[in-house]
Amino acid sequence: MSYYISPRFLDKLAVHITKNFLQLPGVRVPLILGIHGRKGEGKTFQCELVFEKMGFEPVTISGGELESPDAGDPARLIRLRYREASEQVKVRGQMCALFINDLDAGAGRFDAGTQYTVNTQLVNATLMNIADNPTNVQLPGSYDETPLNRIPIIVTGNDFSTLYAPLIRDGRMEKFYWEPTREERIGVLRGIFQTDELSQQDITQLVDTFPEQSLDFFSAVRSRIYDEQIRDFIHQLGVERISKRIVNSIEKAPDFQKPNFKLPHLIEMGQLMVAEQKRIQEMRLVEEYNQFRTFNTQFGASPIPQENRQQSLNPIPHSPYNPIMPPHPINRTGATVMQGDSSGSTLVSGGKFISTKLGIDVLEKIDQILSSGYRIGLEYADKRRFKTGSWNSCGLKGSESEEDIIQGIETCLKEHSQDYIRLLGIDPIAKRRVMEMVIQKPE
Repeated sequence: MSYYISPRFLDKLAVHITKNFLQLPGVRVPLILGIHGRKGEGKTFQCELVFEKMGFEPVTISGGELESPDAGDPARLIRLRYREASEQVKVRGQMCALFINDLDAGAGRFDAGTQYTVNTQLVNATLMNIADNPTNVQLPGSYDETPLNRIPIIVTGNDFSTLYAPLIRDGRMEKFYWEPTREERIGVLRGIFQTDELSQQDITQLVDTFPEQSLDFFSAVRSRIYDEQIRDFIHQLGVERISKRIVNSIEKAPDFQKPNFKLPHLIEMGQLMVAEQKRIQEMRLVEEYNQFRTFNTQFGASPIPQENRQQSLNPIPHSPYNPIMPPHPINRTGATVMQGDSSGSTLVSGGKFISTKLGIDVLEKIDQILSSGYRIGLEYADKRRFKTGSWNSCGLKGSESEEDIIQGIETCLKEHSQDYIRLLGIDPIAKRRVMEMVIQKPE
């Protein structure tokens, strides 16, 4: 099976590697190439195809190796692998590269809850030092005056904004955002599905049916097609005998016929997988569990009486102010929602009428967070960062009054009208998030 290599990806990677092995007068070449983008778009696999096409095998480090119970081990590992790649160039007489997978997962800091260790600092410092002195990379406790061969470093990740800013500055790291175009996605699918499985027209229609899905989605769809035959094989043989038949068996491996790769069957499987994705996003059981912990003490008792909590979260049966949307008490300060729906609300707080564009559901969430003793947080993200789960703080002043909080939220909504915005509940003692709610989505 011949896989597709994007010409754009091939050019970027080949130019960077070749440029680092050339002596260009008066030119400072960045040592590191950072390839970032959405999850599942084939960054690592495309790199491996380019390495194979260029005729060399890189020295690889996984992001999971960048942490250790012993301080300094990951930094030493990076230096050791870099020197190993340099030795391969000398011995084999061919190019080589240091390939670090998922750098942001091992050395990035995603939020205040991510532990920032000594190893994280040393990994960032080591990569910065190697980028500045690529021919003088020493191991701790030893020194060798012999200059090393310059070795280009290729790193992949989803969001490089989580990395230490001086590491990713221009001059040290050249950035390449990988987002396959429609033509590139069609080309990749031609490699996934052989020509006798799907026609060019079918592949194009499959891509257009699932335009928001990553490339690994289509590979998973192809894999799932085989589930039907494997299920039949298990049922015929018996679940209790399947282990002895497959593992260390003297019989030949079972043969499976070519599955049904017709386009309607693939679309049906793809829609089932999309439904599973949506179910995960909609369930959000962690929020339900955190809310349960919010209203329960260490010994299982609720600090808020059940009748008060029902009154706080449910409307009153009747009211002279608005029979459709009755007043809603905000227990914490005695504020009352006089009118409210999904488009806006009017409150009475401290003897003052407060009109707000926030819906009743947002006010209920604010009430729930503050009544539990937590602080309000606010974050925003554009469409690209929303896909990668990278949010920026839209800071509130930390005021305790609902009026100031509402004004701060309205200001953020106005300033970031084309962005996603979510409301957070933050436990000030444990320094963790306990509730989340997306209150704005771009049109």
